[in-house]
Amino acid sequence: MPQITGGCLCGKVRYSADAEPVFTGICHCRNCQKESGSAFAIVIGIPQTALSVQGDLKTFEDKGDSGMAMLRRFCPNCGSTLMDQAMAMPDVIMVQAGTLDDPSWVKPAMQIYCDSAQPWVQLDGEMQRFGKMPG
Repeated sequence: MPQITGGCLCGKVRYSADAEPVFTGICHCRNCQKESGSAFAIVIGIPQTALSVQGDLKTFEDKGDSGMAMLRRFCPNCGSTLMDQAMAMPDVIMVQAGTLDDPSWVKPAMQIYCDSAQPWVQLDGEMQRFGKMPG
């Protein structure tokens, strides 16, 4: 896999990683809908130790349904959400696929929180589907 690179809309925050994704997925939870401003968020899970970030990020602490913190990180200048970190999986950073320099290779393998999916969303493909967060 080539190096994973991306950044925010204004270019003040950049990130890179030399690692295979731990997972790729689509989240339909209401908080990801609000965060993305869309019907779902597409994320790539990357080992935290492989991720390098250049620039300052601001963090909003949300709460996952596990009761643990969900850290949503964004550019303080343009507001682009770049990554999330669920304290339930502290060793993984979830990069927002739309912030990748080249998102064409992303192929989500699963959908989570399908119980919250908007009724008009119909995604093709052979993805695992979970009503909530898989155990």
